Amino acid sequence: MQGPQRDVSPCRLGLKKSRPVMVREALSKAEAGGYAPRRNRKRESWPVRPSKSRRGTAFAVLIAISFSHLLNDIIQSLLPAIYPVLKSTFALDFGQVGLITFTFQLTASVMQPLVGYYTDQRPSPFSLPIGMTASLAGLILLSMTSSFPALLLAAALVGLGSGIFHPEASRVARRASGGQYGFAQSVFQVGGSTGSAVGPLLAAFIVVPAGQQSVLWFSIAALVAIVVLFQISRWYAATLADRPVQQRHRAEPENGAYDPKIIYSLLILVFLVFSKNFYTASLNSYYTFYLIETFGVPVQTAQLYLFLFLASVAAGTLFGGPLGDRFGRKYVIWFSILGVLPFTLALPYADLFWTAVLTVVIGLILSSSAPAIIVYAQELVPGRTGTVSGLYFGLAFGIGGLGAALLGHLADVTDIRFVYHVCSFLPALGLLAIFLPHIRAERLGG
Repeated sequence: MQGPQRDVSPCRLGLKKSRPVMVREALSKAEAGGYAPRRNRKRESWPVRPSKSRRGTAFAVLIAISFSHLLNDIIQSLLPAIYPVLKSTFALDFGQVGLITFTFQLTASVMQPLVGYYTDQRPSPFSLPIGMTASLAGLILLSMTSSFPALLLAAALVGLGSGIFHPEASRVARRASGGQYGFAQSVFQVGGSTGSAVGPLLAAFIVVPAGQQSVLWFSIAALVAIVVLFQISRWYAATLADRPVQQRHRAEPENGAYDPKIIYSLLILVFLVFSKNFYTASLNSYYTFYLIETFGVPVQTAQLYLFLFLASVAAGTLFGGPLGDRFGRKYVIWFSILGVLPFTLALPYADLFWTAVLTVVIGLILSSSAPAIIVYAQELVPGRTGTVSGLYFGLAFGIGGLGAALLGHLADVTDIRFVYHVCSFLPALGLLAIFLPHIRAERLGG
């Protein structure tokens, strides 16, 4: 009686030993063929940490990178927020104000896709604190400069720091997402949107009353960000050390060419980013001047109205990603850009109260497309998170800078109110979103 039982037991033990081997062989074949099972893809999107703390660690990293984004964008939003101070101190015209924005945003826009492409090939976690150090140097120069060329150099340094920060920070957010890419991108970007809203408010109560040298107080934000980003970089470096072979090969097209549908979809996104950020540039750079000249409000009051607009941008950014996860990013993009058209058309004819209301509605709706666009682009080209993020943020900065320069020149030759009449038609380009294809989440890469 004992014999048959003892014969069966080794068989069972043998099966238990061979099953992990079979699973590993199946996974190896799948990865070699450019396909990763759904369970494996989901695991790779989480931080490589002990399982009992994996989710908590990812959430903590996501909050930390969002907080760093907040500090980064407080610094970069400081520049347009103190334009009235710089305009009077340096006797600038609107064209020179636009040139400052152009220098800052062009530097950021050129660096971001280059940094993103490089870090796709060679991830560089510690580039995050290095980039923030450049922003710190720009702030110090901005607080002390007495010449317009040095002012442009300070703007370029702040732009350089921002250009290095965004691609790798976006990759960190995606790595900590747990597969909820839209939600993670929203949390990451809401930090930046909140910083953009808080920056002008701080400028109104610190820089406007105290003058240019008070900009030096904002170097504290840069120092805090350097400390936080160094800790994030350590976590990021650890995940790179523990992470298996990257999913880069799944992003490579066959025969060296991408599907034409991907190409024209990316081109449509470029037009949509143009529409969104060119219009946003009119509010970020010239909204305070518009309120001062049209309604005669003082500078600090105008800064408070700008804060309302930027706070609505932060709120819209927070909802855009989860809505894209739930209903599809194409619909969020379409609604966000085209849906804001009636409000932009009404804005140039509104009184002060309704101007404030309309800009809040515009900020809420228009900003919801930001996380949806970037995650949609990442889905189009999986495995190229840094490049896609760099291109998106670079386009956003570059178009914003170009828009600020052109609109500043237009305001000089006409008047600031005419600028908002012209820009009110830009969201009509949202009609192009109807041609975007639907993308299934299963195509996502890490």
